[in-house]
Amino acid sequence: MIFFTFINIFLTTLYRNIIRKTLAVMREGGRNLKHIVMVGLSPAATSYIDRIKLNPQWGYRMHGIFDDNMKEGDNYRGVPWIGGTDMVEGYLSENNLDETIITLDIKEYDKLERIVGICEKSGTHTKFVPDYYNFISTQPYIEDLSGLPVINIRNVPLSNTGNKLIKRLMDIVGSIAAIILFSPVMLVVALLIKCTSKGPIIFSQVRVGLHNEEFKMYKFRSMRVQTAEEEKKGWTTKNDPRVTGIGRFIRRTSIDELPQFFNVLKGDMSIVGPRPHMLHHTEVYGSLIDKYMVRHFSKPGITGWAQVTGFRGETKELWQMEGRVERDI
Repeated sequence: MIFFTFINIFLTTLYRNIIRKTLAVMREGGRNLKHIVMVGLSPAATSYIDRIKLNPQWGYRMHGIFDDNMKEGDNYRGVPWIGGTDMVEGYLSENNLDETIITLDIKEYDKLERIVGICEKSGTHTKFVPDYYNFISTQPYIEDLSGLPVINIRNVPLSNTGNKLIKRLMDIVGSIAAIILFSPVMLVVALLIKCTSKGPIIFSQVRVGLHNEEFKMYKFRSMRVQTAEEEKKGWTTKNDPRVTGIGRFIRRTSIDELPQFFNVLKGDMSIVGPRPHMLHHTEVYGSLIDKYMVRHFSKPGITGWAQVTGFRGETKELWQMEGRVERDI
């Protein structure tokens, strides 16, 4: 088995490199190429051409672009304008091409059916690059609804029942283990909070969770008891006078977050996910940041990708919240 493994890896690597080198030499000499034309100069088209130019080893030779908004002498990165979309049929009948890439601007989709018909009639392989990648995620997926293709704008892995069950099981086991493991620490902190300041040991606050539903998130109280108006002030700042002595320590060490394992056990939160924000912040940032509400496609977490990459705590600038949201998504 060991002998076979090493021989297999060696021969597979050798074979692939020989094929790669052979194709590169052939394509440099003008052989083994795919001859293509593009119909429509849209953002999707420019992105397609950019990728082709960056990867000559793919073996594409671009003959030109058909577009109704370009004129004689226009080109994009050396790919010339051939003519308007009304010239596609004649060109395809006179030239032997491998592929036609339809990259119409989304505003020109009324021409799509006619152009697809022309391309199919000509016998060339036809590809369609939709001009909506700027508002659809990089990993959309298509489901079949009794023969009708339906594009899901965003692939949410936890919408899969199997994935959801596995993650929930991990949350239950993980939260129980954490509660048992940290119970001595939580007991000591609870006594210190009770002995050093007036008020409840646990502080609860309404946050926004899965599917924009509200829930009460638990923390050890690290600040003096406040009025409802004071609570609306927002995130704490450095040297915030509202923070108690023991509160400053448990905030710095994140011990104040330990009661959230009970939120996880209840099912309001997950161990890993986007941090839940207050109602006020959700309203404000939901209108300022594109795709902000996508954070609520999954349960909020005790920690997440944003937190472990430095986007945690006080947020003064909009770009900081944008960075956090990008990582949350």
